[in-house]
Amino acid sequence: MKTITSVCVYCGSSTGRGDGYLTAGRRFGNALARARLRLVYGGGTKGIMGAVAAGCLEEGGKVTGIIPRFLMNKEATESALSSLDDLIVTDDMHQRKHLMFDHSDAFVALPGGIGTVEEIVEIMTWAQLGRHEKPMVFANVGGFWDPFLSLLDHMRAEGFIHTGHRVQPLVIEQIDEIVPALMSAGSPSEGDPAIIERL
Repeated sequence: MKTITSVCVYCGSSTGRGDGYLTAGRRFGNALARARLRLVYGGGTKGIMGAVAAGCLEEGGKVTGIIPRFLMNKEATESALSSLDDLIVTDDMHQRKHLMFDHSDAFVALPGGIGTVEEIVEIMTWAQLGRHEKPMVFANVGGFWDPFLSLLDHMRAEGFIHTGHRVQPLVIEQIDEIVPALMSAGSPSEGDPAIIERL
């Protein structure tokens, strides 16, 4: 089993309704830092993304932000980005996603919008195609992911997920339970492809 040292977090660059999602994001950042797990994320300093990074940093954690140049002034500020101990600026979204994969041992989807769904679905697709066996988690804060999980069940029931044994993300309701679950899950094989082929 490969030891997990870094966790990629996908989440919204907005706050969502109420304070619950921001609070969950900050608590998860805290938990990553306390477990000495590096946070790998999209580099934003606003919304839930910013809360996760701030939570990790305030507990002395290590943070790698990976952000396309064109988003730097939309999802972040240059002064806020200077607080990250590792910042990678990419030319486009495609490069960003591959670098996030390369730098991460596991993936967690907190609440977010279309971009968050697209990112975690791509990771699930790569798993289905046998390109990795890294743990994937849906942080189901307040049942946020229930409609999407129902869609996955429907796809499976209708015969569209043919390698379901490869697509088994963990669904965890409580933020404080995610890190322990990741630490016990690990990656099943040392021989997994380290880098997804560029298509």
